[in-house]
Amino acid sequence: MFKNVRALMMLMVAALVVLSACAPKTESGSGGSGGSGQEGDKVVIKWWDSMTSDATQGAIKTIISEYEAAHPNVKIERTYISFADIKNKLLLGSVGNDMPDIVWIDNPDHQAFAAAGILADLTEPIKEWGQADKYFEGPWSSTVYEGKNYGVPIGSNNLALYYNKDMFEAKGLTPPANWEELKEAAKQLTTKDVYGFAMTAVKTEEGTFQFLPLMYQAGSDLTNFNSPGTIEAATLVSDMVKNGYMSKEVINQKQSDTVVQFSTGKVAMMMNGTWQIPLLKKEGKVNWGVVELPVNKQGGTILGGENWAITNASKNKDIAFDIIKFANEPDRLKAFVQAAGRLPSRSDLLQDPFWQDDKDLKVFADAMEVAKARAYGPEYPKMSEAVQIMLQQVITGSKAPERAVQEAAGKIDPLVKK
Repeated sequence: MFKNVRALMMLMVAALVVLSACAPKTESGSGGSGGSGQEGDKVVIKWWDSMTSDATQGAIKTIISEYEAAHPNVKIERTYISFADIKNKLLLGSVGNDMPDIVWIDNPDHQAFAAAGILADLTEPIKEWGQADKYFEGPWSSTVYEGKNYGVPIGSNNLALYYNKDMFEAKGLTPPANWEELKEAAKQLTTKDVYGFAMTAVKTEEGTFQFLPLMYQAGSDLTNFNSPGTIEAATLVSDMVKNGYMSKEVINQKQSDTVVQFSTGKVAMMMNGTWQIPLLKKEGKVNWGVVELPVNKQGGTILGGENWAITNASKNKDIAFDIIKFANEPDRLKAFVQAAGRLPSRSDLLQDPFWQDDKDLKVFADAMEVAKARAYGPEYPKMSEAVQIMLQQVITGSKAPERAVQEAAGKIDPLVKK
């Protein structure tokens, strides 16, 4: 593994600076210097996130307005940065003196930014806060790097299998409980107008996010990538496409595209996340259900979600952390994650009837005990890229699963934290 991660990240920043000089500007931050400022008598706290859904943005605005009402001396300036751009913005901002105070980070990226020195060490304020033991180990582990804490989980999600109830009933099928049943159901449900199964295989973190659970279920991990289990998982995906049960176009379709196809009856089963439930309940045109992912050698799902972090550039870290504590007060946090279609990262909140009495939400809630975080150290983004390339190769048929996995392992193995 690279020993000088900060130097590596700075090289990436330098490259991004060169590229940005040649590219048109598509979004801008709030401006300012070093993450905070003054507006009259008020302290200005800059906040970046990449949330797009109406429900999640509404929940964020509620938190901000409530905090500002309780603290008239503080103004929170929220800036939306697209999910695809927020990492580059942070890297560029770290050398350009244009950083937020508070930032939402996709949890697999957290350790890399901590290692690069971009995030503030929150170990002591979190210790004084005294709430760390309320959180599930999976989400919490994503905020920790080399024994120090650099953030707080916001909300979590994981993946399960959505299925079209009417299509299953018409074929006399029950939701698949294992891979053999999954393959058989996909075969029987595929028609000239409907694909039996869909997942996401785009060349972004979404693609890795959807492949890793299959690898876990086959008994493998990034730490032993070149193994029979990884090849078995890659072969499952390859065979779904070869047999016509899944479209090759999944290499271009995000999770948001998949749910649209499922909700309009073009896909019979899909692997997707917790956050799709509000959309399906509001706009779905099909009779749907959800079950845990079919098992192979073992069960398994993956942990997704976002974390709070404070940048090292912030001149008002105490106020920024006070906002985080305010947002994480149990009743306020519960209202937020409910509105945002997420699961609580706090184990005590997950026992609330909202998640336990809803049969669909309970599938995801129960999986939180075993959901695996992508906490593989600061080199994880490069490991993820290798997985994405491998996944696209086996789906397009440019390489056999065995060869694609072997080549990806050659990139991943040196990066694994020993």
